[in-house]
Amino acid sequence: MSAEPSAKARPSDAPVTQQAVTQALRSVVDPELGMSVVELGLVYAIEITNGDVGITMTLTAPGCPIHDLMLEWARQAVSQLPGVRRVNVTLTFDPPWSPDRIQP
Repeated sequence: MSAEPSAKARPSDAPVTQQAVTQALRSVVDPELGMSVVELGLVYAIEITNGDVGITMTLTAPGCPIHDLMLEWARQAVSQLPGVRRVNVTLTFDPPWSPDRIQP
């Protein structure tokens, strides 16, 4: 499942970095677990090309009732970064999430 890219453009001289995207994603918190999608190990890939950011993430189960909200929260968090032109969040359930993916 793919989320629609954001049409918001923010001019900036500095390129968007993976570190900045990861930091922005720390603000996206699973309300049930009280941990960010980064802490939970739900972010599988971040790709950045000329201000376009692609994020691949998973949720704990395909039936997660807030999966659309989590995608939008991730898109909003990253679109706030200077230099980001578009954000596309792709949701996958492969590889499956497991509790051992939680980062210390």
